[in-house]
Amino acid sequence: MRAAQVVHPLLAQALGKDIAIHVSCWDNSQAGPSDAALRIRLVRRRALRRLFWSPNELGFARAYVSGDLDVDGDLFAGLSQLERIVSSGYGTELAKDPATKRTVLAAAFRLGGVGLPPRPPREEVTLRGRRHTVSRDSEAITHHYDVGNDFYELVLGPSMTYSCGYWASDEGADPLTDAQYDKCDLVARKLALANTKRVLDVGCGWGTFVVHAAREYGARAVGVTLSHEQAEYARKWVADEGLNDLVEIRVQDYRDIDDGPFDAISSIGMAEHVGMAMLPTYAADMYKLLAPQGRLLNHAISRRPGGSQHTSKTSFIGRYVFPDGELEPLGVMVGSLEEAGFEVRDVESLREHYALTLRAWVANLEQHWDRVVRLTTIGRARVWRLYMAACALAFQTGRIGVNQTLAVRTDDRGGSGMPRTRGGSFA
Repeated sequence: MRAAQVVHPLLAQALGKDIAIHVSCWDNSQAGPSDAALRIRLVRRRALRRLFWSPNELGFARAYVSGDLDVDGDLFAGLSQLERIVSSGYGTELAKDPATKRTVLAAAFRLGGVGLPPRPPREEVTLRGRRHTVSRDSEAITHHYDVGNDFYELVLGPSMTYSCGYWASDEGADPLTDAQYDKCDLVARKLALANTKRVLDVGCGWGTFVVHAAREYGARAVGVTLSHEQAEYARKWVADEGLNDLVEIRVQDYRDIDDGPFDAISSIGMAEHVGMAMLPTYAADMYKLLAPQGRLLNHAISRRPGGSQHTSKTSFIGRYVFPDGELEPLGVMVGSLEEAGFEVRDVESLREHYALTLRAWVANLEQHWDRVVRLTTIGRARVWRLYMAACALAFQTGRIGVNQTLAVRTDDRGGSGMPRTRGGSFA
């Protein structure tokens, strides 16, 4: 019997009868409906060994990143089928019961796919030491962000913004860049920035928001990041804009900032790296760094309540993308801010906006595929394609969300400095 005739019923059993799947294999055999949305191609026999030793999300990811397995056709359509059974971040087991695992073993023997576990792709990382120490957090950030600024320019586009855009419109010459600067403006309005304000951007990335805050609002801005490559890029951008008198970029952990108070703090896509255990410290530090009536804009991805806050050891995201990343339910984040002394004034969900942002990043990656591969590795490019496409679907279906939480440090008399009504503005 040819390979596809053995593999197809095995995958169909593991994934469930509700998911139609087409399988093609290294011996040019095929099985399953030709019009199936999920089209898996086992490029090399080694893919079986990867799935045999890790019959879960991690095994699938290792096979995909290494090129032993591919998803043919529309990647979003194929992943949308897997997304129905995979819990993002929790390393879902594909072989759920002993009978299925015995079937996996028997199929692997028949096809000559049994042997020692293959070495994981070099893009996989396992951090050591205690979680969320300053040194381990720095290592985690370096793994993800120090891929090369040229790589990020191709994927993120001219705005160099690695967080959810604000899609007021999807028209225009460059909708993604427009959405990112509209997001910067949304944050600036919520923080009521003006030329009298001193603003701290925690996790400033390549400097987009601090440059925008100084250039458009005249604010005096400090941006901090743990990535040396980001800081180097941001400093050059600041200098090129002639903003050295208004903007300072530091390589610094948020726990080490000691030159408050600031009139406003933006934290855009940074809190995901903090971790549940460190949320009280994070919230307390943000509170101490603010002047009375100072505002915090906390922009962070959230998960649904329930389950573990830690990504599983067999999670693709945890091993390849965001080591030590932890998503908290919105209520946990709000509670931590309130316990630190903040008054939470506004929460806005941007979930659908992130799905659009991620699809735009995938389009950029695919458009510049050959250059991306030359700048990094084929494995790294495949990591990013899989991760961004899967996350776009997770936001689209509501498995995860993203929220902007606006909080204020009231003064001794309870004064917030906030307007009684929005009126289209938070100033």
